[in-house]
Amino acid sequence: MPSTDDPLVSTDWLAARVDDSKIKIIDASYKMPGVLPLPSDDYLAAHIPGAVFFNVNTIADPNDPRPHMYPDAEQFARDVSALGISSGDTVVAYDSGTWVAAPRAWWMFLSFGHRDVKVLNGGLQKWLSEGRPTHSGKVTPKPGKFQAKLDPSFVRSKQQLLDNLATRAEQLVDARPRPRFEGTVAEPWPGRRSGHIPGSRNAPYAELFDAKTGAMKPLDDLRKAFANAGVDLTKPIVTTCGSGVSALVLTLALYRLGVRGSALYDGSWAEWGLPDGPPLATGSA
Repeated sequence: MPSTDDPLVSTDWLAARVDDSKIKIIDASYKMPGVLPLPSDDYLAAHIPGAVFFNVNTIADPNDPRPHMYPDAEQFARDVSALGISSGDTVVAYDSGTWVAAPRAWWMFLSFGHRDVKVLNGGLQKWLSEGRPTHSGKVTPKPGKFQAKLDPSFVRSKQQLLDNLATRAEQLVDARPRPRFEGTVAEPWPGRRSGHIPGSRNAPYAELFDAKTGAMKPLDDLRKAFANAGVDLTKPIVTTCGSGVSALVLTLALYRLGVRGSALYDGSWAEWGLPDGPPLATGSA
C-alpha cells in the first residue's frame, strides 16, 4: 500500500482491489481534437474491468467556448454521480498510459473536495503489458451520491495571471513540448499564436514518465526535471499547458515531491494564445 499521501497506486494494488465495491475506477483517456479513434471508442474496445469513462470534454462547462473548462460544482456532482461514484468511494483514475488526462481527473476531484482519489501509475499501457484482463463494451453503473464544493484556490484565471505578470508572486510552469513553448512550431490548437506566457518556465510533461513502461519517473528524476527548468519548489507554482490537461502531469509530479497549494491555469494556451490575447514571449525560458 502506498503512503496515504502518494497520489499514485500501482497496477498490483489495483488488481488486488478491482472487485472492491468502494473502489471506483475511471478511464480518463484524452486525445487532441481530430485524433481517431476517439478515447470513448478505445474505452469501449478495452478497459480495466468495472471502469467507467470519464469524459474530460463533457465533464466541463457547456457554455464556455474554451476547451473543457471547469464545470460548476453542481454539474460536477451530477456527472460524477451518474458514473456511479459516491462521496465515500475511493476513485482511481487511469488513462491510456501516455499521461494525459488521468491527472486532470485527479485534480478535478481534489478541487471539488474529494480527497480520496488516486492515479494508476502506468495506466492502461502498463496494465496491458503485464497481461492483466480487460473488458469491452459499456458499463452502466447504479447512480452514486456525490457532493461537490469547488475550492477556487486550485484554479487560476487569465486575469489572475495578468496580475501575476507584474507581481511575479507565482512561478508559472508550462508542460508543453519545448518547440511549442519556444514558438518554433505552429500551435496544434487552431487559430492560436505560438509562444509562451512571459516569465514562464518549461518542464515538458513527457519528460516526467518512462515512455516504455508508462510509469512515472522516480522522485529524484522529477526533482531534477524541475530544478533544470529553474523551478523553486518552495515558492508558489501555477501549471499551464495547451488547454489545461497535460499541465496536471506536472501538478501530480509536484504533489509527489511534497508541493501543496499549487494551482492550474485552466484556460492555458487555448485562451492566452488567442489572436487578440495578452502579450507572449518566444524562445527559451
